Amino acid sequence: MASSPANPTPRPDLSAFRHVLQHQGVHAALGYLNQGTTHRYTGVFRFDGQQSRNLVLFDRYDARVRQGKAVPLIEAFCSLVGSQRESLQILNAFTDPLAQQVDTLVVSSCGVVIYDAQGYLYGTLCHYDFDLCQQIPLNLHLLEVAAPLLYETLQRAAG
Repeated sequence: MASSPANPTPRPDLSAFRHVLQHQGVHAALGYLNQGTTHRYTGVFRFDGQQSRNLVLFDRYDARVRQGKAVPLIEAFCSLVGSQRESLQILNAFTDPLAQQVDTLVVSSCGVVIYDAQGYLYGTLCHYDFDLCQQIPLNLHLLEVAAPLLYETLQRAAG
Protein backbone atom coordinates (compact mmCIF):
# COMPACT_ATOMS: atom_id res chain seq x y z
CA MET A 1 0.00 0.00 0.00
CA ALA A 2 1.45 3.36 -1.04
CA SER A 3 1.70 6.06 1.54
CA SER A 4 0.01 9.36 0.89
CA PRO A 5 2.18 12.47 0.65
CA ALA A 6 2.33 14.58 3.77
CA ASN A 7 0.14 17.65 3.68
CA PRO A 8 2.37 20.71 3.53
CA THR A 9 1.77 23.51 5.98
CA PRO A 10 -0.44 26.11 4.29
CA ARG A 11 1.37 29.31 3.35
CA PRO A 12 0.62 32.14 5.76
CA ASP A 13 -1.93 34.66 4.50
CA LEU A 14 -2.88 38.20 5.49
CA SER A 15 -6.31 37.42 6.93
CA ALA A 16 -4.97 34.75 9.27
CA PHE A 17 -1.97 36.95 10.15
CA ARG A 18 -4.29 39.81 11.18
CA HIS A 19 -6.32 37.40 13.31
CA VAL A 20 -3.25 36.06 15.11
CA LEU A 21 -1.85 39.59 15.61
CA GLN A 22 -5.13 40.88 17.03
CA HIS A 23 -5.92 37.93 19.29
CA GLN A 24 -2.51 36.54 20.27
CA GLY A 25 -0.11 39.46 19.93
CA VAL A 26 3.08 40.37 18.11
CA HIS A 27 5.19 37.39 19.19
CA ALA A 28 2.57 34.89 18.01
CA ALA A 29 2.14 36.85 14.78
CA LEU A 30 5.88 36.58 14.12
CA GLY A 31 5.59 32.85 14.78
CA TYR A 32 2.78 32.67 12.25
CA LEU A 33 4.93 34.42 9.63
CA ASN A 34 7.80 32.07 10.47
CA GLN A 35 5.67 29.12 9.31
CA GLY A 36 6.16 30.31 5.72
CA THR A 37 9.95 30.04 5.79
CA THR A 38 12.74 27.68 6.73
CA HIS A 39 14.58 30.43 8.66
CA ARG A 40 14.95 29.90 12.39
CA TYR A 41 14.22 33.50 13.44
CA THR A 42 11.62 36.12 12.57
CA GLY A 43 11.92 39.54 14.17
CA VAL A 44 11.12 43.22 14.21
CA PHE A 45 14.16 45.50 14.39
CA ARG A 46 14.34 49.26 14.97
CA PHE A 47 17.13 51.47 13.68
CA ASP A 48 18.74 53.29 16.59
CA GLY A 49 21.75 55.31 15.53
CA GLN A 50 24.39 52.80 14.48
CA GLN A 51 22.49 49.90 16.06
CA SER A 52 19.77 47.54 14.93
CA ARG A 53 17.68 46.94 18.07
CA ASN A 54 15.48 43.89 18.22
CA LEU A 55 12.03 44.67 19.61
CA VAL A 56 10.40 41.23 19.32
CA LEU A 57 11.91 37.95 18.18
CA PHE A 58 10.44 34.55 17.37
CA ASP A 59 12.81 31.57 17.57
CA ARG A 60 11.33 28.41 16.07
CA TYR A 61 13.58 26.22 18.26
CA ASP A 62 13.12 28.03 21.58
CA ALA A 63 9.65 29.37 22.44
CA ARG A 64 11.03 31.17 25.50
CA VAL A 65 12.97 33.64 23.32
CA ARG A 66 11.08 36.92 23.00
CA GLN A 67 13.83 39.41 22.23
CA GLY A 68 17.33 39.35 20.77
CA LYS A 69 20.36 41.54 21.31
CA ALA A 70 21.08 44.79 19.53
CA VAL A 71 23.79 44.54 16.91
CA PRO A 72 25.83 47.17 15.10
CA LEU A 73 24.32 47.99 11.70
CA ILE A 74 27.60 47.04 10.02
CA GLU A 75 26.88 43.48 11.23
CA ALA A 76 23.22 43.35 10.18
CA PHE A 77 21.55 42.79 6.82
CA CYS A 78 18.96 45.23 8.17
CA SER A 79 21.42 47.95 7.16
CA LEU A 80 21.10 46.91 3.50
CA VAL A 81 17.31 46.85 3.69
CA GLY A 82 17.37 50.31 5.26
CA SER A 83 19.89 51.86 2.88
CA GLN A 84 18.16 50.46 -0.22
CA ARG A 85 14.68 51.01 1.21
CA GLU A 86 13.44 47.86 -0.45
CA SER A 87 12.89 44.21 0.33
CA LEU A 88 15.97 42.02 0.31
CA GLN A 89 16.53 38.29 0.16
CA ILE A 90 19.94 36.72 0.70
CA LEU A 91 19.86 32.98 0.22
CA ASN A 92 23.55 32.36 0.90
CA ALA A 93 25.77 35.10 2.33
CA PHE A 94 28.86 33.17 1.25
CA THR A 95 28.01 33.53 -2.45
CA ASP A 96 25.87 36.71 -2.61
CA PRO A 97 28.02 39.73 -3.60
CA LEU A 98 25.63 42.15 -1.86
CA ALA A 99 26.05 40.24 1.40
CA GLN A 100 29.78 40.89 1.34
CA GLN A 101 29.03 44.50 2.36
CA VAL A 102 28.00 43.29 5.82
CA ASP A 103 30.25 41.63 8.40
CA THR A 104 27.78 39.18 9.91
CA LEU A 105 27.41 35.59 11.01
CA VAL A 106 23.94 35.45 9.42
CA VAL A 107 23.93 33.19 6.37
CA SER A 108 20.33 33.44 5.10
CA SER A 109 18.07 36.47 5.44
CA CYS A 110 14.93 38.00 4.04
CA GLY A 111 13.80 41.46 5.16
CA VAL A 112 11.40 44.28 4.42
CA VAL A 113 11.36 47.93 5.43
CA ILE A 114 9.20 49.29 8.24
CA TYR A 115 8.26 52.98 8.10
CA ASP A 116 6.89 54.98 11.01
CA ALA A 117 3.56 56.83 11.02
CA GLN A 118 5.18 59.89 9.39
CA GLY A 119 6.73 57.81 6.60
CA TYR A 120 10.28 57.85 7.98
CA LEU A 121 12.52 54.81 8.03
CA TYR A 122 11.91 52.95 11.30
CA GLY A 123 13.40 49.48 10.96
CA THR A 124 12.87 46.06 9.44
CA LEU A 125 10.82 42.91 9.64
CA CYS A 126 12.96 39.94 8.74
CA HIS A 127 13.50 36.21 8.72
CA TYR A 128 17.09 35.10 9.28
CA ASP A 129 19.27 32.15 10.14
CA PHE A 130 22.88 31.45 10.98
CA ASP A 131 22.70 28.35 8.78
CA LEU A 132 21.98 27.96 5.10
CA CYS A 133 18.22 27.62 4.66
CA GLN A 134 16.35 25.51 2.19
CA GLN A 135 15.40 27.67 -0.75
CA ILE A 136 11.63 28.04 -0.86
CA PRO A 137 9.55 30.77 -2.49
CA LEU A 138 8.95 33.43 0.15
CA ASN A 139 5.84 35.56 0.26
CA LEU A 140 7.62 38.92 0.44
CA HIS A 141 4.34 40.69 -0.24
CA LEU A 142 2.90 39.29 2.99
CA LEU A 143 5.91 40.60 4.94
CA GLU A 144 5.58 44.00 3.26
CA VAL A 145 1.90 44.20 4.23
CA ALA A 146 2.53 42.79 7.73
CA ALA A 147 5.31 45.30 8.55
CA PRO A 148 3.08 48.38 9.05
CA LEU A 149 0.54 46.33 11.00
CA LEU A 150 3.27 45.16 13.37
CA TYR A 151 4.56 48.73 13.71
CA GLU A 152 1.07 50.04 14.58
CA THR A 153 0.54 47.27 17.15
CA LEU A 154 3.91 47.88 18.80
CA GLN A 155 3.24 51.63 18.95
CA ARG A 156 -0.16 51.12 20.59
CA ALA A 157 1.40 48.78 23.15
CA ALA A 158 4.13 51.34 23.91
CA GLY A 159 1.38 53.86 24.67
